[in-house]
Formats: sequence, structure tokens, C-alpha cells
Amino acid sequence: MAAKKNILVVDAAEDARALYKEGLADEGYDVTLACDAEEALEKINQQTPDLITLDSKISEMDGMDFLDKLAAENRDIPVVMRSTHGSCKQDFRIWASSAYVVKSADLGELKLTIKEILEF
Repeated sequence: MAAKKNILVVDAAEDARALYKEGLADEGYDVTLACDAEEALEKINQQTPDLITLDSKISEMDGMDFLDKLAAENRDIPVVMRSTHGSCKQDFRIWASSAYVVKSADLGELKLTIKEILEF
């Protein structure tokens, strides 16, 4: 039996983290939570996740800056950027992420995107 894939959910909103944890755990993933970039980097140093879901607005270091930091540290972890802001797609730095999904309480698109990335 294959080991469960670990997903790190990075989101400043506690209710969003809870929603993602429950929804992704229901899909069979181990889910780790972080409320900001600093906590996320600590969690990554403890255990490298198989994938990161990242809100574009997480803390003093926004999601784009976090992507830059991961790249600077040569971290090759797939990242699914989530945002409610359509303008996020216009930022060329989003190309460093593996995928972009619109943040929603309906996790269908996110779950499908994660599955596609992890099964590739």
C-alpha cells in the first residue's frame, strides 16, 4: 500500500484551514496546516510535503514572495496557488506555481488539480 501523500495548506484564515483540512483528509491525504509563510517554512523544514496549497494573501510575506523564497531555496515542491483575486493571474511570478485555482468553499476544482499533479 502506498504511503499517504502529505499536503501543506497555507492560509491565514482559520476557518479556511479547517475546511481544507477536512476536505483533503476525506480524499485520503495527510494534511498539515500553517497560518503564515514563517510557519509554513518551519513545517517544510521538519517534513517536506508532497504538495503545498497556498493562499495568495497569507501574511507580511504574500504568496508570490513565498514562491520566490521556495525557488531561492531550490525547493522542488508542487504548489497550487489559491486566490479570490483575479488580478493574481496577471502576476508573472505565479508561473512558478504548478497550478492556480480560484479560492472557494467548493473544493472540487482544488481536489481535481491536486489529484492531477500528484498522479503525474
